[in-house]
Amino acid sequence: MGSSHLLNKGLPLGVRPPIMNGPLHPRPLVALLDGRDCTVEMPILKDVATVAFCDAQSTQEIHEKVLNEAVGALMYHTITLTREDLEKFKALRIIVRIGSGFDNIDIKSAGDLGRVGQAVALRAKAFGFNVLFYDPYLADGTERALGLQRVSTLQDLLFHSDCVTLHCGLNEHNHHLINDFTVKQMRQGAFLVNTARGGLVDEKALAQALKEGRIRGAALDVHESEPFSFSQGPLKDAPNLICTPHAAWYSEQASIEMREEAAREIRRAITGRIPDSLKNCVNKDHLAAATHWASVDPAVVHPELNGAAYSRYPPGVVGVAPSGIPAAVEGIVPSAMSLSHGLPPVSHPPHAPSPGQTVKPEADRDHASDQL
Repeated sequence: MGSSHLLNKGLPLGVRPPIMNGPLHPRPLVALLDGRDCTVEMPILKDVATVAFCDAQSTQEIHEKVLNEAVGALMYHTITLTREDLEKFKALRIIVRIGSGFDNIDIKSAGDLGRVGQAVALRAKAFGFNVLFYDPYLADGTERALGLQRVSTLQDLLFHSDCVTLHCGLNEHNHHLINDFTVKQMRQGAFLVNTARGGLVDEKALAQALKEGRIRGAALDVHESEPFSFSQGPLKDAPNLICTPHAAWYSEQASIEMREEAAREIRRAITGRIPDSLKNCVNKDHLAAATHWASVDPAVVHPELNGAAYSRYPPGVVGVAPSGIPAAVEGIVPSAMSLSHGLPPVSHPPHAPSPGQTVKPEADRDHASDQL
């Protein structure tokens, strides 16, 4: 099933203090940026925050009040937050991504051999496979604990593998990780499996390799353009190809549980200690490093953090249109919690890119149910 990720907004230009330890008093503003409704999130948050349902496809559709006052945000995959988008939020402190990964948020982070990758490796080992893995970020010694063999380069992995399966997040360094160049480094007649992110594979290069027999077969659960269609795109005539719709996680119960856990993350951020109370914060080290704000009174810099902007609103939720926030109706009121980030750049070892590729900044994953 899906998962949630929590990110803390940083301190650009030294003008925003982090959320102080202890509760935000009395009512912070939380925004559900996209999605169908907030019926699942509202019961969890209504006693600690005012919730604004924005139903936005971009930050241009988010009302100025939300951009100025929201201190937390929940979001799905349908809205993208670039650095420019994040800078529009003036008070945002916490972003919770509902679902797996945070490719639609401009975050740079390193991954590791996560639970999905481990689960696949251990199952393959049980069936008698000799399992190799490549992970430039994982601490030394993990391979011994798992009983796996680690290789030092991607080229070594491709050269020695009869079947290559991808379990990593997508970022600007591994976009089109499998391309014309790396396909030629694979064993003749090898198999390729991708259940992580569609952008990891150059579909034109894969289609050509399948037609020429350099890759004997491929199985894809993710695609560069989703939903996938066999009637168009570079893979439409490719032989020996199995495609599934990237929906194995989905059930009504799983969807509800995913949204509930995301709302609980926001609640923990509002009522608990930051970052100690957060279960799945992808940049907790950044929070711990921001100690120079410890002596700053948040009410001086941002009065909204102590509830100054929200005290006139009772608990409730309302849709927020770009044209304006309506007045409270029968206790149902506007509210929003916006989110942004400020992680320092992280250097990554380069991978072989496709010639002339356009790279979109994206981010890695860090959760129990991620594709890794």
